[in-house]
Amino acid sequence: MTPAQWDLFQRCARGEEVDVPPVALIIDSPWLPGFLGISTLDYLFDPVVWLNANLRVCRQFPGVIFLPGFWAEIGMTAEPSAFGCRVSLYPDRTPVAHHVIHGMEELGRLPQPNPLSDGFLPVLLNQYRRLEPAIKDHGHVVKMVAARGPLTTATHLMGVTNFLLALKIQPAETHHLLRITTRLTREWLEAQAEALAEVEAVLVLDDIAGMMSAKDYREFAHPYLKEVFDAFPGAVKVFHNDTDNPVSYPFLPDLGIHVFNFTHLRPLAKVRELVGPDLCLLGNVPPLEVLAQGTPEEVTASARDCVAQHPAKRGLILSAGGGTSPGTSAENIRALEQAGGWR
Repeated sequence: MTPAQWDLFQRCARGEEVDVPPVALIIDSPWLPGFLGISTLDYLFDPVVWLNANLRVCRQFPGVIFLPGFWAEIGMTAEPSAFGCRVSLYPDRTPVAHHVIHGMEELGRLPQPNPLSDGFLPVLLNQYRRLEPAIKDHGHVVKMVAARGPLTTATHLMGVTNFLLALKIQPAETHHLLRITTRLTREWLEAQAEALAEVEAVLVLDDIAGMMSAKDYREFAHPYLKEVFDAFPGAVKVFHNDTDNPVSYPFLPDLGIHVFNFTHLRPLAKVRELVGPDLCLLGNVPPLEVLAQGTPEEVTASARDCVAQHPAKRGLILSAGGGTSPGTSAENIRALEQAGGWR
């Protein structure tokens, strides 16, 4: 993002009024290589291709704030790779991490990873260090770093079903696992912030926090998410959870977050009611049915509906109700861009 875009984003995040909501989209390797017609392997592992790809979409859509912005990532496999997960790589789709444990009885095999030395993490840190000067030379800044949250990382290690089952029948072991993954999430964000010169925001993505009852969320999700966000007291904090389960919404202000990206399946007005008046909402045009598969006219109508549901001049950034889906076209992004207020 440009310095002007960052200034606008953080103003919205901190509750300042704007005349028309700006537009922002979370973009990463599931969408970007296919959109540009390049190999996923080239995008992920050739730094020049990665840099030019991000610059191309920034030039093509100057009215969109891309989040986190110039994201050095390996799909959803960066954090699992630090634990020793085998990763399969493909030229035309995102990588896949394979489970490294199958039950809590194998928990003792898990190391406490070091983001400076383990898996893909040092490779990504090196990419940031090498390319940040070139990013700045093109008029952009990397103000935000991102990580998969503690619960999502845990499920990549052992599978969603095994993790949720263990949560009910092996709670002590589940807490032990979450202490390990929480530390990795926090230290990975800290390592990225140290590798870059001007980081002022963190983005945590954790959908598994939305697959629980309110009771389980309070015990197994909230304390660990809060630990991660509390580690960055001066930062703008962004949380992504686009599962269709609102039980966590009333607890989100206690996380200390500023921006919440949520599902399109919940009416924006209802989400505002549940999270309270202060969080900035990032959403919530349907990412697949409308933004990827709809017409530009349908995108425009959905964006206008979001604005109509949120008449206040503070606390809304137009976006997808989740990340940018593969297949999302330039025409539809432009329709969303034109519905917003940043130029």
